[in-house]
Amino acid sequence: MSSTEATQVKPREGFSSRKVFIFAAIGSAVGLGNIWRFPYVAYEGGGGAFVIPYLIALLFAGIPLLYLDYSIGHRFRGSAPLSLRRLGRGAEWLGWWQVLICIVIAVYYAAILAWAGKYTLLSFTKGWGDDPEGYLFKDYLQAAETPGPTFDFVPEITLTMLLFWVITIGVLAMGVQAGIGRTAVIFIPVLVVAFIVLVIIALTLDGAGEGLNTFFTPNWEALKDTGVWTSAVGQIFFSLSVGFGIMITYSSYVSRKTDMTGSGAVVAFSNSGFELLAGIGVFAALGFMAQASGTEVSEVVASGIGLAFVAFPAIINEAPFGAVLGVLFFGSLVLAGLTSLISIIEVVIGAIRDKVGISRRAATFIVGIPMAIASILMFSTTGGLYLLDTVDAFVNSFGILAVATVMMLAVSGVMAKLPTLERHMDRVSSIKLAVWWRWLIGVILPIVLIIMLVQELDTKVAEPYGGYPDDLINVFGWGMAAALPIIAIGLSLIPWRRGTVLSDDPDEIAAAEEAEDALLVDGGDTA
Repeated sequence: MSSTEATQVKPREGFSSRKVFIFAAIGSAVGLGNIWRFPYVAYEGGGGAFVIPYLIALLFAGIPLLYLDYSIGHRFRGSAPLSLRRLGRGAEWLGWWQVLICIVIAVYYAAILAWAGKYTLLSFTKGWGDDPEGYLFKDYLQAAETPGPTFDFVPEITLTMLLFWVITIGVLAMGVQAGIGRTAVIFIPVLVVAFIVLVIIALTLDGAGEGLNTFFTPNWEALKDTGVWTSAVGQIFFSLSVGFGIMITYSSYVSRKTDMTGSGAVVAFSNSGFELLAGIGVFAALGFMAQASGTEVSEVVASGIGLAFVAFPAIINEAPFGAVLGVLFFGSLVLAGLTSLISIIEVVIGAIRDKVGISRRAATFIVGIPMAIASILMFSTTGGLYLLDTVDAFVNSFGILAVATVMMLAVSGVMAKLPTLERHMDRVSSIKLAVWWRWLIGVILPIVLIIMLVQELDTKVAEPYGGYPDDLINVFGWGMAAALPIIAIGLSLIPWRRGTVLSDDPDEIAAAEEAEDALLVDGGDTA
């Protein structure tokens, strides 16, 4: 190791306690997908029978992957690129791949957050009128007739997105503890209380029982479909924020003595508990909608944007206390989305700070302002919905799944670091890892994720995604997914700032974190 590598780096910020870390991790994990995706996935996967593959996926895929991210970040004490570089010289580019995925996700995630903010205000007056679908696509989004990018801006969306970017950048500029940690400690309890109230109201609606019967009635035949099992893995995978740098970054911000496996179990089960709560609330409301319209629940089930911005406004129009229901639902989307967006952008900020050695505030503005500009230019236009749908479909499928698969294979096979990571976790944690964890990470889960990738590839090659034009799909779909790992390799070739410790020796890393305990309590802006 060179003298440059041995030189001490500037100390890191951190969360003030394990509790704050857990709240921040839950804030990242609980996002839009928990509310608008899980209920539909569970329904399609066999209703009550879906609990079986879901729990198996949680225990044998989600939690082991979460522990992998925790072990890397907690032992090597850096952002995703720095931690992976310390893990092995050839692994740094995987960290930059994760950073780039976070950049792409953040720029479109902010648009959905802005829509939720607007709909929270609309809920007071039911401002979408009698035709929620027409209002969404024609009046609010003003979606172009031809799918593709445009420069026709929708001023209302532009201003709302700008507001949320200012809020997000402001929180991140405050620091790990004062900004991210404090926001999570406030927002997550408020989110849980708000959603519990929403669920209670939904359960009092006429038809709620029928909605719950539809949601929980088991279809055991569905368990014979391998697609249901991969769907369960996919839901757990995406909802836990594993595989794209967030948990590596967050776990580097906690004390070396923190119980990591115990914390991970709390985060994982809290996330799944919220998903179950969301399923109950959503299907109770859908049951009311079905009864009010004289149809079956199966005919009104939706997910994603269709559930949030079309089905729920229709429910709010008819439900008693509809305005309250709307404010709680869309307000919950805002809270869940904001804490997730903050965590996504922190991955980028942490990587830039480690690479070039600048202050938190400088890194936040250098990262946040260009991302905000790109976000507004692309997604506050009449073509924004089509770009969002395309980028989300391809980057999530061929980005997060792919980088997680490659990382597991590299850590377990090429670098053979799983025993080292296991020993580190066992030294500090209440739940001990064992050979089962190494088998899952090194063999079983890579195979499962490869199967999922092949299925996604077959689906998207079979016919143009969404019926969109080839130019749109090739540039913002396939092109975006293929470009990210190539750019990541280029970023990994840029030299680290002078003084960065690149050794994998924990003693040298620890020495580079001078006065760590005091800094973890402070969490302020450090150069």
